[in-house]
Amino acid sequence: MATPRTTPRRPDALTLEVVELIGSVVARYHEEYEEAAAGHTLTGAQARLLSLLCLEPLPMRRLAQRLKCEPSNVTGIVDRLESRGLVERRPDPADRRVKLAAATDEGRRVARSLQESLRFAREPLAGLSEGERVALRDALRRMLGDGG
Repeated sequence: MATPRTTPRRPDALTLEVVELIGSVVARYHEEYEEAAAGHTLTGAQARLLSLLCLEPLPMRRLAQRLKCEPSNVTGIVDRLESRGLVERRPDPADRRVKLAAATDEGRRVARSLQESLRFAREPLAGLSEGERVALRDALRRMLGDGG
């Protein structure tokens, strides 16, 4: 009976190349996202928070979890977005003691404009066939453990 390996296998050349390419895609995406955010006089963190709030209103604690930062940081970001009229605080209908942050109409307009200005999110993917995009999506979902 074979015994399980106790030392991890070294990644093969193809795996190393894929890891490097993923890193390059992530870096390029972040660079363009920061540029797009700056074009709307937002920081990257403000733009990410605004995008999340366009999906649904969220309490500060959940925003902090999604952004992987401290709740006090989220409070400052929400304060700045609120002062610009992009976000508002409102009571949670399920628990009036909890405040939800929610995108305003103007906030949704800015977030939509920001998403539309992301060339990297559009152009290279548009060069792939629908089948290639589906295969890429499914592979990424599997890698993230979201099924396929």
